[in-house]
Amino acid sequence: MARKSKAKKNQTQATTELLATPDIQALSVKDAAPLPKDKEEEELEKLLFGDLDGFKAGLRGLDVLDESDDEAQEEIVYDTAKAQDLATLNDDQLFFVDDGDDDAALVPQTDGDVEMTVAGKRAIPEEAPAWEDSDDEKLEVSLASVALNRKLRETAAEDFTSGQDYSLRLRRQFERTYPVPSWSLPEKSSSKRRRLSGSDESSDDSDIDVDDANASLSAVPLAALLASTESLTLSKTSKAVRLRPEVIDIARLTDANVSHPSKSAIQCLSFHPSHPLLLTAGLDSTLRLYHIDGKTNPVATSLHIRGSAIQTALIHPAGAQIVAGGRRRYYHSWDLETGNVEKVSRVYGHQEVQKSMERFELSPDGKHTAFIGSKGTVQILNATTHQWVATAKVEGVVTDISWHPDGETLSIANTVGEVYEYVVGTKSFSAVWRDEGAVSTTQIANSPINARFVAVGSASGIVNIYDKNVSFGGKGPGAIGSPSDPKPVKTVESLVTSISSLEFSRDGQVLCIASKNKRDALRLVHLPSCTIYKNWPTSNTPLGKVTAVKWGGNNGGNTLAIGNEAGKVRLFELRG
Repeated sequence: MARKSKAKKNQTQATTELLATPDIQALSVKDAAPLPKDKEEEELEKLLFGDLDGFKAGLRGLDVLDESDDEAQEEIVYDTAKAQDLATLNDDQLFFVDDGDDDAALVPQTDGDVEMTVAGKRAIPEEAPAWEDSDDEKLEVSLASVALNRKLRETAAEDFTSGQDYSLRLRRQFERTYPVPSWSLPEKSSSKRRRLSGSDESSDDSDIDVDDANASLSAVPLAALLASTESLTLSKTSKAVRLRPEVIDIARLTDANVSHPSKSAIQCLSFHPSHPLLLTAGLDSTLRLYHIDGKTNPVATSLHIRGSAIQTALIHPAGAQIVAGGRRRYYHSWDLETGNVEKVSRVYGHQEVQKSMERFELSPDGKHTAFIGSKGTVQILNATTHQWVATAKVEGVVTDISWHPDGETLSIANTVGEVYEYVVGTKSFSAVWRDEGAVSTTQIANSPINARFVAVGSASGIVNIYDKNVSFGGKGPGAIGSPSDPKPVKTVESLVTSISSLEFSRDGQVLCIASKNKRDALRLVHLPSCTIYKNWPTSNTPLGKVTAVKWGGNNGGNTLAIGNEAGKVRLFELRG
């Protein structure tokens, strides 16, 4: 033990002597050189304390974050307004059945009058009010108990609303009655946008977007397009094809809107009478004219009218005008030669029965336009001046109308199967007859050749075909029935759902019948034999749910256009 203590004492003494040397005493902590930092230590230091470059990048990131927050806020407002628009849809337009290949997204019908929202109901105004009353949010106003407030309701069951929302509804109602004059609006607030594009990225040769229904509309004149495109002329070598009653030779062509499909179901189709142009329209509020060249079928021109979901759009028989209407009190007339778009507001003196311009027919001679109204009325207007000409009043509810080829007589069908023949020249009815076995009439169509055949469709899927040479009695050979109680020469029972389309071919040899309530529900009937073609359509024919059909084309009118719920327009050509 003594030896250990002595050794330890000697070691301590040696250490003391070493520190006492002059060289060691000259050194200090401040004079010692720092050890170099390795890479791991530098990364740890940067992670904990940061550096100058990271600080500057962080400042720039704050600006980007602010901009993204603004964009997200705008998306929230848009989605809220979009959800509100769904409340205006009919029940049968809220959903569709996805049956397979064609995916369709129905576009909700937007109300152009509703422009503002508060708390998820109307769009927030761009400019904040100069003063706000805090009691507005606490105030509740009844819309159902006060008669003057009932017009402010959006649904029949709606009653109480906040004071702020009530104020906006009053302002909206006032602006409907007294629109803002155009001279008081700044130039930058003009909502009409015009885009002309010839690039491959946009399939439109011209695309005109009109946001405000009250704005002065215009579009690219079709005459300019025709002057620059020599191929937009009908072939003079097209010949009439005599069809066989047993089988039909039909071939599929390139889809009409393959270059630019519709964003909603196709509501209506119309062929140009003298050029290979096809008009399509639907709930996406867009009119599109396609040049049917058999290859790419590009868009010749288009017109978008915001806030007006189009139910019917037709090309005038003269070929220089398009008439389009939706579930509004007005319709639009598009002059293809000048490009001007005219808004026809009302049928003055008949506003109570003509609350919607969504269903109408142009006469074959191009002189008149017949609009289906409420309370059994049909308003007949001059197709050129848009002035009222006559009113046809029938019993019950009018379901469909069809012009005779002469353009002077209009067939009007009601829900109970009664058909009224109205003569525009005399403003009187020449005949009234009843469809045999009618349960609920939905469609009526007259053949274009001497109006020999007339077809009547019902909600049960049955179509009666009448031959006016024999079905309405008389002394001719094979005469059946009577003028008031005719007998059909053929009853088509191939479909089991409500008939939504009846369309005769231009030469009167084929009748196309279709129902939009079931997939591939379409049949072709040969005339005058009234034979149903069994070989077409087949199970492999990609029709989908047919929403519109039309005959036309530059091959003697033997092209069949079929629009479906998925927004596609199929084209087929009859060859014999």
